[in-house]
Amino acid sequence: MKRLSGFSSIGAASAISGALLGSALVFGGVLEHAAARTSRQQPAMEHWLEPSPPTSPALVRQGRKLFLDSCAHCHGADAAGDEGPDLHDLQVSDRYIAHMITFGEPHEMPSFAKKHDTKDIAALTAYLRSLES
Repeated sequence: MKRLSGFSSIGAASAISGALLGSALVFGGVLEHAAARTSRQQPAMEHWLEPSPPTSPALVRQGRKLFLDSCAHCHGADAAGDEGPDLHDLQVSDRYIAHMITFGEPHEMPSFAKKHDTKDIAALTAYLRSLES
């Protein structure tokens, strides 16, 4: 009979530790989701899932022209930052760049949805990807 109570103690301890581990994993997922909503950067794995966008010297030139017209007044003509951040060696996905250009960031960056279409945004993204630090 004593052996049976020993097994039940182990079972109870296992159940409690499993419940605690499960709670910690769920809480971690909630925190990760909340951080992703407020973060400006997308998870790095997203780069693996996205195909590389087509780039060409002409697309980069077009993107630079658009950048100088729309973005240089905040990010500087060399994109090294002024009022806006430095845009060299961005560690975000192309989807994130397109989202920021399209929708902006309240109180920080205006939306360019009415000014730039998807082709313009692809050119701007190609230009930003061409920047070296």
